[in-house]
Amino acid sequence: MSDAAHFRGLERLYAAAPVNHIFESRLTIPEAGRAEIRFGITPRMFHAAGAAHGTIYFKMLDDAAFYAANSMVEDMFMLTTQFNLFLTRPVKEEALTAVGQWVSGRRRVLIAESRLIDADGEEVARGQGTFMRSRIPLASLPGYAG
Repeated sequence: MSDAAHFRGLERLYAAAPVNHIFESRLTIPEAGRAEIRFGITPRMFHAAGAAHGTIYFKMLDDAAFYAANSMVEDMFMLTTQFNLFLTRPVKEEALTAVGQWVSGRRRVLIAESRLIDADGEEVARGQGTFMRSRIPLASLPGYAG
C-alpha cells in the first residue's frame, strides 16, 4: 500500500468514528509522522465558567498525536497507552488546529506529541503520548479500506 493510500484510509477511519460526529472535526495527514485536525469550539463545549472544557483539549490533542503515530504503522491500529496534557490558556468560541508530530519509535511503541493552535498561531495547549500496536488490523476497521 502506498503512503498516500494509507493516509487517506486513516482519514476515512477518523471520519467514520461515531465520536467525531459529536465533536465535528476534520483530520488531514499531509505526510508520514504528521497529522492535523481542524475544528471549532462552540458554546455547547463550554464548562460552567464559559470556556472550552478540558475534554475537547484532550480529545483533539490525543487524536492528532495518535494519527501522527499511526501514520507510521500501515498494518495495525494503534492504542494510546499514556498521554500527558498541558493546558496553556482557556479558549472560547473559535477555530483551532491540533497538530500531531511523531517523535520516536517504529516497532511496538511509538511516541508522538501534539500542539493545539488558535487562529493567530498561538499555542493554547500541548500533549505527548505513547502509542502501542494493537492486534486489530487496520483493514478490518470501518472506513479504512474505503
